[in-house]
Amino acid sequence: TPPAASGQPSAGQPQAGLPKGIRVSPVAAKIAAAQSVDLRAVKGSGPDGRIVRRDVEAAAKSGSAKLGGAGAPAKAEKPKLKVLRPDGAVSDVALSPMRTIIGKRLLEAKTQIPHFYVTETVDAGALSTLREQANLLDGLKVTVNDLIVRATALALRVHPKLNATYHGTSIRQHDSADICVAVAIPDGLITPIVAKAHTKSVRQIGDEVRALAKKAVDGKLQPAEFQGGSFTISNLGMFGISEFVAIINPPQVAILAVAGIKDEPVVRGGQVVAGKVMRLTISADHRAVDGADAAAFLKTLRELLEAPATLLI
Repeated sequence: TPPAASGQPSAGQPQAGLPKGIRVSPVAAKIAAAQSVDLRAVKGSGPDGRIVRRDVEAAAKSGSAKLGGAGAPAKAEKPKLKVLRPDGAVSDVALSPMRTIIGKRLLEAKTQIPHFYVTETVDAGALSTLREQANLLDGLKVTVNDLIVRATALALRVHPKLNATYHGTSIRQHDSADICVAVAIPDGLITPIVAKAHTKSVRQIGDEVRALAKKAVDGKLQPAEFQGGSFTISNLGMFGISEFVAIINPPQVAILAVAGIKDEPVVRGGQVVAGKVMRLTISADHRAVDGADAAAFLKTLRELLEAPATLLI
């Protein structure tokens, strides 16, 4: 009687269920089966990306592509929640000068500016795919936020009422999309500016945002790098939240709140299928912007994000 199948490939037996397009030399396949190397996690260095012997041997040595039980890739253990601790004493924490200024400005903005909010849902499937494909290039890192900044800059050029600042007796509509990107720092929040974002590629935007964020955390931003701007983006997507609203950064007349990309059902071709969605909420100053203006801006932004190849032009 033959032994019962264990689900783990035996020595010399090629792995089943490899995605279409993965090419493996016979020798590499044999070594992978013998040493429990997951070929799905190995990058081929042979002709046309073919996985060859040296690739499998390197993966086996590093342990970076080890098969788990039943031939499945080994899964990293999920970090445990660290929410339990001993009781402590009550403490009063003095407000720092930065926190005092932030509190004063936000209180003025929320009480003196007539905020209104409009939310749009974006089908983010194509956006996620484009990001994954772009990051296949060695040395290139593209984030969803980079693509959103690019799309926002283009949309603002079409909807100048949102790319504006309020000055009491006048509203200044800016030609250049100078986009502030909210960055959390140890003592509060700061908004470095990607100047003329509409003229920059996704890669340029990403490099600049990361450089500005590092300078912000290190406390090395120059005043010209965070004072001014015509529009602000606040992105909490990395925390996986579904939706939120942001407070306008005066004298700007609008701010965009970006939530996380969620796996949710979507309707395509009259059929309900698994998809990815992202919610965007704009907070606008009703003294300068009407609801129809905000809705039209979000419509353009959604159309750009749902056809993300347009952001590469």
